[in-house]
Amino acid sequence: MSVSSGVPSKNELRAAALARRDALSAEQRAAAACAIAALLPSLEITSSTVVAGYAPIRSEIDPVPLMQSLAARGAALAMPAIAARNAALTFRRWTPGDALVRGVFGISEPPVTVAEVVPDIVLVPLAAFDRAGHRIGYGAGYYDRTLAQLRDRKPVIAIGLAFAVQEIPQVPALSHDVRLDYVLTEAGLFSFGK
Repeated sequence: MSVSSGVPSKNELRAAALARRDALSAEQRAAAACAIAALLPSLEITSSTVVAGYAPIRSEIDPVPLMQSLAARGAALAMPAIAARNAALTFRRWTPGDALVRGVFGISEPPVTVAEVVPDIVLVPLAAFDRAGHRIGYGAGYYDRTLAQLRDRKPVIAIGLAFAVQEIPQVPALSHDVRLDYVLTEAGLFSFGK
């Protein structure tokens, strides 16, 4: 805990939540990924709706079953790409089965030859979340920058994906931290209406 305040820091909260996530078995992670696909909020999905997911790293919940469910409802899919450190993410079209390549920082993403798109819904990985719609990411700020930039252009729905063990009582949110609209876990859907 932070010596000065007795309140855990973001880094301490992140580490504890990631330790709980890492402790889940492969079977628990796979079951949770399937469960969230069935808990999707009732959003309007049309053939022009673009949903951006992500390629899971470490022990993140796998968004692909949810993405396949959204594609079955007519959505076009996309994956993020990191253009540069401290820049917003870009998004490129993707369908299940499409090859991904290792990006600048070793994260899998669609090749640069794939068309860029602007998503309507962004599935957001996270380290921890609270019931106010705040999240703790990995500390680089990519999703905060990206969501802020996207929302300057048009309404974009941000859905955090997590395991129930990643919930914490309160995220020490800062002014630049962007709130989520929803969080989906295997235990249920949390909605943070405007």
